[in-house]
Amino acid sequence: MWIYEKKLQYPVRVSKCDPQMAKFLMEQYGGADGELAAALRYFNQRYTIPDKVIGLLTDIGTEEFAHLEMIATMVYKLTKDATVEQLKAAGLGAHYVSHDRALFYENAAGVPWTAAYIQAKGDPIADLYEDIAAEEKARATYQWLIDMTDDVDLQDGLKFLREREIIHAHRFREAVEILKVEQSVQKVF
Repeated sequence: MWIYEKKLQYPVRVSKCDPQMAKFLMEQYGGADGELAAALRYFNQRYTIPDKVIGLLTDIGTEEFAHLEMIATMVYKLTKDATVEQLKAAGLGAHYVSHDRALFYENAAGVPWTAAYIQAKGDPIADLYEDIAAEEKARATYQWLIDMTDDVDLQDGLKFLREREIIHAHRFREAVEILKVEQSVQKVF
């Protein structure tokens, strides 16, 4: 059960209209290593992982939805005052024709999100290593997004998201160690 507070996990501010940056941010909205894919991956993996780490996947999966909400807010704020000409110049013309200014789960290149992005092997150690890799890829993408803008307000929110990805990767590494110890103990007995 969730309790939804009607506020973002971290404040989202942008200092200017920037449809090009909004297009880049779509990578974290509907890309293979984005927030939607991560949230769904972790909720899906919960069903084949030992009880000791189910809560971790639930907690991080829930937080990924909060990150998705932050990215959506950033995209909205970066495009809300854009003209159609600015959207076209930023490479968002096709998106505008199909969706107007509505968000759609697609990556920065306009490729729609697909369930093929969700990895689940059914082996807890393999899945957790996949999760670590996913968090590290998200961290790298956030760094590259930070590098792509001079908007210090936007950079602030992106830095928050980058740091949360680092924490998630650490937590998944801890879970791997817990499960490896558990497997070692089971082999002894």
